[in-house]
Amino acid sequence: MKKIEVVAAVLEDGDKILATKRGHGEFAGLWEFPGGKIEQNESQKEALRREIMEELDAEIEVGDFITTVEYDYPTFHLTMHCYFCINKNGILNLNEHADAIWLELDNLYSVEWIPADIGVVEKILEMKRVAYKK
Repeated sequence: MKKIEVVAAVLEDGDKILATKRGHGEFAGLWEFPGGKIEQNESQKEALRREIMEELDAEIEVGDFITTVEYDYPTFHLTMHCYFCINKNGILNLNEHADAIWLELDNLYSVEWIPADIGVVEKILEMKRVAYKK
């Protein structure tokens, strides 16, 4: 089975998190965290900064690691490394996506996520609920 390794940004703005809607491909119309493939000799954080600049024109600060999701799709195995990020330049242009929405934590399940991203949503909610209890 083909293996693909990617990074994903969980962009935060206060208590809101950015979801982006895929505009093409097998999962067009579903929501995801933006990001993409790691190139050869590129660190996860370097790949994330490059991908978010390409997809959204956003310069980001990569923050805390969230989780690595391992997910088997019918035609490939996905390994996705996810990080909390902050948009440093305030720009969000949809160069690859059909739409974007800022969701509050309580509304993260209000969109239809790509299957692998559901595990990220679960981990975010787990982490944030623990953070709120402190």
